[in-house]
Amino acid sequence: MNANPLPAPETHALAHSARLVQHIRAEIAAAGTIPFSRYMELALYAPGLGYYSAGASKFGEDGDFITAPELGPLFAQCVATAVAPVLRALAGETVFFELGGGSGAFACDLMHALMQCDALPTRYEILEPSADLRQRQRQRVGATLAPELAARVHWRDVPPEQAWRGVLFANEVLDALPTPRFQLRDGEVLEVHVIGTDDDSFSETLRPADAMLSGAVRHLEHYLDAAFAEGYRSEVLPQLPYWIQAIGGLLHEGVMLFADYGYPRSEYYLPERSDGTLVCHYRHRAHADPYRLPGLQDLTAFVDFTALAEAGCGAGFDFAGYCSQASFLLGNGLSEHLQAAQSLPDVERYRLTNAAKRLTLPGEMGERFQLMGFARGVDFSGAFAMGDLSQRL
Repeated sequence: MNANPLPAPETHALAHSARLVQHIRAEIAAAGTIPFSRYMELALYAPGLGYYSAGASKFGEDGDFITAPELGPLFAQCVATAVAPVLRALAGETVFFELGGGSGAFACDLMHALMQCDALPTRYEILEPSADLRQRQRQRVGATLAPELAARVHWRDVPPEQAWRGVLFANEVLDALPTPRFQLRDGEVLEVHVIGTDDDSFSETLRPADAMLSGAVRHLEHYLDAAFAEGYRSEVLPQLPYWIQAIGGLLHEGVMLFADYGYPRSEYYLPERSDGTLVCHYRHRAHADPYRLPGLQDLTAFVDFTALAEAGCGAGFDFAGYCSQASFLLGNGLSEHLQAAQSLPDVERYRLTNAAKRLTLPGEMGERFQLMGFARGVDFSGAFAMGDLSQRL
């Protein structure tokens, strides 16, 4: 965690946060307490007030964090290299379905790259819950893509409701799913709930976990062959299998590709990681207080990639592979894409070289981020030919 103090928000931002605080406190007053997962959902997605629903910049140097697509086209070009054979092999109409479009940079770069690979999908669909982000994406797509490419890009309010074929892609989406937090006390599984305080802030209390959460924690203990220690606290997503089925269940031929930061289960729930993995991001500073500046900071929890593998296979997909981001990018043409950029002006070439380092170096994104793929009716294993980590699951 960054020990530096957080920058002071502007007056209008503080007023915005105060409105969200009152919105959350009203729900707490009506219910007595709310689960942490509900608090996280409101803090991130409350209409017009949550972090992803309001208008502040989230991505890039002017936001709170930088995602891989914001570093330039290399990430999207490598994803295009990986999925192009799948799209070309699927005859007829195909869809590239992105969950959460961010700034729109990935969509624009990927469409350019897929056009060069002769693998354009019939439609590029973005499921974006934030009206503000959706508008920014529309503007970027309209300003960046040629009209014939921009015409293929569409936005969705819900996952596909009919059978479809193509690619489902999610970059840094799983870490933002509202997650329950649990704690062990006297051998009992308790759930972290949020309550209001007298100073218009929030505090925590513990309540008995329901059967789904308790069962999920016991499943973890069974898998790890060890009981959690007294007081151990962490996160788990018992709803993940249902979420995967909801967003990908109707993909009857194609692949799912997830990129995020996290660990395999045996590393996620290490004894020393006894306070979980929850991280808050505000203006490129990470800290551990989810109740500070609600609506102005991002809340995330690392991904249990073993749980993702279980959920994907449980939804009827074949496991295609799991590797670090560095291995995935290097195995899907990163060196070739950099070589092709040698004719660019020095400044642009220097920028891309620095981006490649950030995407692949162990101290940057290279090892902290991982990618996992699933396939149905197609072969996607080639995308994970380098640096397979599936034995760690």
